[in-house]
Amino acid sequence: MLFATATDWVTRLTDAHRAGRLPAELTRLRRYGLIIVDEVGYLPFEQDAANLFFQLVSSRYEHASLILTSNLPFSSWGGVFGDQAVAAAMIDRIVHHADVLTLKGASYRLRGRGIDSLPSIRTTTDETPS
Repeated sequence: MLFATATDWVTRLTDAHRAGRLPAELTRLRRYGLIIVDEVGYLPFEQDAANLFFQLVSSRYEHASLILTSNLPFSSWGGVFGDQAVAAAMIDRIVHHADVLTLKGASYRLRGRGIDSLPSIRTTTDETPS
């Protein structure tokens, strides 16, 4: 099993691609029974990064297990990956043999801290004038 954030995986794949060993790296990663990718969608991907991430997902499709965590619904992934077609193809492979779990509720990190919820992000147009 391997675990890293989505950004870490993209960095790893980018380095392999620049060194001319991306196919070998994807083959090596396929030997692991499980790869966990945390924080998908936390930061948007540039086009090259999105394509590399798609290659990781695609190389594991029907070969080995993949767990992804995200705070975004699939409908928002087009914006994360900068391309609706890439996002749709990736989601198609991810959900084909998947159990998709949606967790709702307060953050476990807030438990016991006397904080009920995190502050929401508001724009100046959301605020009421004083």
